[in-house]
Amino acid sequence: MSQYPTESIHVGPSNPIWGIFLISVLGLFMEMLFIRWIGTEVRIFAYLQNLVLVTCFLGLGLGCFTSHEPIEVRKLLRPLLFIILLFAIPIVREAVGMTTGLLSVLGDFLIWYSAISRSPLETVLFVILGLTVTFLLMWQMLSIFVPVGRLLGRLMNGHPNTIWAYSVNVGGSLVGTWLFVLLSGLNQPTVVWFAVTSGLLLFFIGIRQRNGWRLNVILLCTLVVLSWFASFEFGSIETVWSPYQKLSLVKVDQNMGQIGNYILKVNNVGYQVLLDLNEQNVRADPAHFPIELRGFSQYDIPLLLHPNPRNVLIVGAGTGNDVAGALRHGATKITAVEIDPAILNMGRRYHPERPYSSPSVQMVADDARSFFATSKDRYDIISFGLLDSHTTTAMTNARLDHYVYTRESFEKAKSLLSPGGVMVISFEAQKPFIADRMATVMRDIFNKEPISFRIPSSSYGWGGVMFVTGDVSTAQQQIARNKQLASLINNWQQKFPVEVTHTTPVATDDWPYIYLKTRSIPILYYLLAGLMILLLISSMRYWNAIDIFARWRGSHWHFFFLGAAFMLLEVQSISKSSVVLGNTWLVNAVIISGVLVMILLANLIAARFPNISLVPVYIAICGICLALYFVDLARFAFLPYATKAIIVGSMTTLPMIFSGIVFIRSFDGVTRKDEALGANLIGAVVGALLQSITFITGIKTLLLIVLALYILASLTKPQTVIAHAPSSGK
Repeated sequence: MSQYPTESIHVGPSNPIWGIFLISVLGLFMEMLFIRWIGTEVRIFAYLQNLVLVTCFLGLGLGCFTSHEPIEVRKLLRPLLFIILLFAIPIVREAVGMTTGLLSVLGDFLIWYSAISRSPLETVLFVILGLTVTFLLMWQMLSIFVPVGRLLGRLMNGHPNTIWAYSVNVGGSLVGTWLFVLLSGLNQPTVVWFAVTSGLLLFFIGIRQRNGWRLNVILLCTLVVLSWFASFEFGSIETVWSPYQKLSLVKVDQNMGQIGNYILKVNNVGYQVLLDLNEQNVRADPAHFPIELRGFSQYDIPLLLHPNPRNVLIVGAGTGNDVAGALRHGATKITAVEIDPAILNMGRRYHPERPYSSPSVQMVADDARSFFATSKDRYDIISFGLLDSHTTTAMTNARLDHYVYTRESFEKAKSLLSPGGVMVISFEAQKPFIADRMATVMRDIFNKEPISFRIPSSSYGWGGVMFVTGDVSTAQQQIARNKQLASLINNWQQKFPVEVTHTTPVATDDWPYIYLKTRSIPILYYLLAGLMILLLISSMRYWNAIDIFARWRGSHWHFFFLGAAFMLLEVQSISKSSVVLGNTWLVNAVIISGVLVMILLANLIAARFPNISLVPVYIAICGICLALYFVDLARFAFLPYATKAIIVGSMTTLPMIFSGIVFIRSFDGVTRKDEALGANLIGAVVGALLQSITFITGIKTLLLIVLALYILASLTKPQTVIAHAPSSGK
């Protein structure tokens, strides 16, 4: 085993297995923490969630490659404190959060509340400033993970039992995953996340060293205190960190021209307004509620389009405006589906009309797609509330609402309509192509042109484009009978025409990107790819890793290809499972956990059968990938949840067993475990970046890329990695 500097050998527990376990828990926990936290405070990272993941992996990979260098935990604490300090000062947090708006001026990647540029020069300046702040945050995050990677690489490199050490590493990652999932499920704020992080870091601050550990303890305490300020929302009645997003409820000042009673902010931007449209309240304030719109808000209109709307389904029910509208019009059975239970809870407690207290309302905390697949009822009206999301899932670039608006989703929703039933979709189509996409898929599924009109913002609601489909004849008859409604819709169509050309490709489960006009990679992705290259080059110099590629050999390529393939396979598993099981935080956590469990099972198989031939293993990987390419998992959606969870979970994670066998067999045979891990993590970085190809080709094509990567891995057979001479610092 290599000899390490005496000033850094005593980092972490004296028992190396405990060290591997704890550093693995810490690494995974911090990775998930940054994906959630940075994506919340700086929304560009929420839209491009892989950016944080890639940065963390790159830091871990560089750390593993430089595990022979001194390990200084304070090099982790300094950038961590710097980032927390940025968000602990309100004015600085707001300024950093403006990065999203600065990068939105490019226009080909739709971002809510975009900035407006008045000239090409201003656009360039905005983009440069936005990229500079983004690079600064990425540099700090990478710097946090390099010491973690160094410690992991050193511990793995020095342990005599590779399979046991790697199993502990995976087990620690599993514990780190569920520790964060547990805190998210309990709606714990960021101060708790950082308190747990500090508790884990206590094991690695060098208490056995003579000097410095007291300062490290002080820094950890400072970290927790600053994180409390970073999680505090001034002016908010209540702030909740749900499993999906940060929710802040703000009291409305109607004297300032604001509408509603409360505004719910999601990730620091206005998301929903809680309205009191009770007839008594509306009549008592005619100055605030124009009489011509009384009873014709965007929440009332869906119920006016059916002659006898008794059974109503509302997906994206939010805090309850749509449900209150259904109750005002006499619906006797209302099913309110909302993916975020914290939003339902806020609506139950704060909505002025108390719609969720009605015995006629059944609240369901679930993903809309999952509910469509399992519901046995038939509905007179299916109403899609404003489902537009600011949040992506944990490891993909798919937003929470993407799969709700695909062709397959609408086809399933159609099957839940009663004879004569009407479907209403409300959506804030910020670009004409989005409205065209919605109208086109409605026409294709129902073989009729939908009724479409834009409702302007007023004291009755923020408005948006409304599409009416299903039994369009019934809806048209209802509109014709109601002269005031007919006049309003006609007026809106004249003043705010919805452009429909039927030229925009519709969203599908294979290509669910409703906010992209065409199957092309946005300019912003190319700029960020360049930023990532700049980050790699500069960080290699800073962390003494400039010789990584000079000593790159066939074995490194082998682990590189395995890492890239595994990352894409994991992303594909999450994407396919989300369509069938729901795009909920719990489903994603279970799939990620299933992947880790499969790795542990692969380790067990490799330990019990050390001489197993890898030829049939590679054949099994390729065969399963091809099978998954041709099998439509959505066909299992109608099965009972437990049954389809077993089938879909098994099919999507089965390749992980064979992939794990290949990895551990190769990993066990190399001399430098740290470099093998580093190459594997850098491969995972490239795999995460390759997801951008799905903007053009579709998600299924990921499987073909995975297949090619595993073939390349099989061709770059892992020879023993050369044990390089220690640097002069050793």
